[in-house]
Amino acid sequence: MKVLHKRTGKLLQATLIVLVGLAIIKAEDRQEIAIPDLENYLTLKCDFHTHTVFSDGTVWPTVRIEEAWSDGLDVIAITDHIEYQTHKEYGLSDYNAPYKIAKDLAEELGIILVKGGEITRGMPLMHGNAIFLEDVEALSVPDERTAYMKANEQGAYVFWNHPGWRMPNEIPVWDKVHDEYYKIGLIQGIEIVNGTSYYPLTFQWAIEKNLTILGNSDVHGPITSEYIRNTIRHRPITLVFAKKRTHEAIKNALTDRRTAVYSGNNIYGRETFLRPLAEEILQMTDRDVKFYNKDFTRIQVINHSCLNLELERGSGECPITFSKTTITGQSTGIIYIYGDLESMAGKKIDLPVKVNNFLTGPADTLTVALEIKLISRMKKLISRDNSG
Repeated sequence: MKVLHKRTGKLLQATLIVLVGLAIIKAEDRQEIAIPDLENYLTLKCDFHTHTVFSDGTVWPTVRIEEAWSDGLDVIAITDHIEYQTHKEYGLSDYNAPYKIAKDLAEELGIILVKGGEITRGMPLMHGNAIFLEDVEALSVPDERTAYMKANEQGAYVFWNHPGWRMPNEIPVWDKVHDEYYKIGLIQGIEIVNGTSYYPLTFQWAIEKNLTILGNSDVHGPITSEYIRNTIRHRPITLVFAKKRTHEAIKNALTDRRTAVYSGNNIYGRETFLRPLAEEILQMTDRDVKFYNKDFTRIQVINHSCLNLELERGSGECPITFSKTTITGQSTGIIYIYGDLESMAGKKIDLPVKVNNFLTGPADTLTVALEIKLISRMKKLISRDNSG
């Protein structure tokens, strides 16, 4: 009887785990993340680091798909731990099961589901995600290095997760094992954002070592228990600039390092992609700017993104200046510009604008130029006054 009670208890507990996942309130609306495409690439919104009950998460794999759809994602990877399976005793131990369970719903909702797994080993490497796997089971081997090799042999894409985790003050350390794996190509990318943690040092490493920049949620519980949609606490995501909306195109984009990270109210990435992205987001209503006062006028700027753009005058020899301005997401804002406008009438001017929440390095922000032409209306006003 004791044995029967024990088994019954385990079955009930396993059932509850599944029910918790299935009982998540389904959102009936989909948030669209307003970050535009580039001229030659689609901007796909991706989360390549999530967990389910098949490791140490608390939701069923299909819930991750529903959440991804609701949060406006295009792509999601389920990356349960290879070595750490909290619910294994309840039969939730098939490494490939999360993908098999979730793939039909993903196809139905138009979400690209990527098969993955997280290699969870000891210090100093800690954790790495392998995505675009063919068989997650193949990574279940005793030796860490062999696991990374087997992932790469499948043509997987492998990146280093949360490098500051369990480090003093969350400051990452580049150890000799990282150097070895990097040099022989076993890791190709690195998370600069994981959940609510941002690692400036790994951002610098990514630039210096030509690693792909990634940022992911690493969600374990229901997404709504860890993140708040449409706030500064939204799910962090990787922006992938892909030629097509396919597995192959996404993987190619990762390999070519065509990514950025959207976290909080910031976008982090290489200038190569942040500049054209900012130019798509920040646009003038009219480049011909009329002025009726010799000292100041205003320009109207459209923000085509969901970010609140934090703008200030960039460095340069332009004779026009303006004060710090914030243009809220998906709105048109006014920037008051100052200078000797009469002396510049009829001229085209490149106004340097620093976008403080577009970071191209740990201490570097992007500056773009807004091309304007100043059109004087001063003489017409004077003439009208004298005619009376």
